[in-house]
Amino acid sequence: MSVIDTLISGLQVLPGVGPKSAQRMALHLLLREREAGEALAHAMHVAMRDVRQCNLCRNLTEQDICGLCKDAKRDAGLLCVIESPADVLAIEQAGGYRGFYFVLNGRLSPLDGVGPGQLGIDQLLQRIDQLSPAELILATNPTVEGEATAHYIAQRVGDKVANISRIAHGVPLGGEIEYTDGGTLTHALQGRRTIV
Repeated sequence: MSVIDTLISGLQVLPGVGPKSAQRMALHLLLREREAGEALAHAMHVAMRDVRQCNLCRNLTEQDICGLCKDAKRDAGLLCVIESPADVLAIEQAGGYRGFYFVLNGRLSPLDGVGPGQLGIDQLLQRIDQLSPAELILATNPTVEGEATAHYIAQRVGDKVANISRIAHGVPLGGEIEYTDGGTLTHALQGRRTIV
């Protein structure tokens, strides 16, 4: 296998990148962006070597404890359980949430061999004991596996947290009801709240 073939094959590990996209990326880097390609290769090497999971929340970090867990201004009364570091980024970019996180790095999926051990449920229980949050927010995705994971965690946490909540699911802001699928509408109606 040539060096170019190895590069193309290596790029295919990225999500959504097939053989043609990988070939286009590799040729672009080699023909037009060699310096950027070398910078990318260096950044990848450093990241693969230095990035690991935070000892407290399991988010990705270069330190033993991530910056979010070190932030004394965060609200220890709130702990949000999410599936991936991408979810942390999305919530932080949206703003409005100032509590702590716990990253599962997956969701329960027996068919894929993902059980409670892989999700760090025991570590989550330890984090709850450390923080003693007033509210545990279960922000797993609204999929069958995400719902099962949220249900499992709620059962395991039991009476350790006074308030266990689930993020709302439903009609997106700016969306129109007539174009919303039935499952989303059902969740929206079940998760309705009183406004007056």
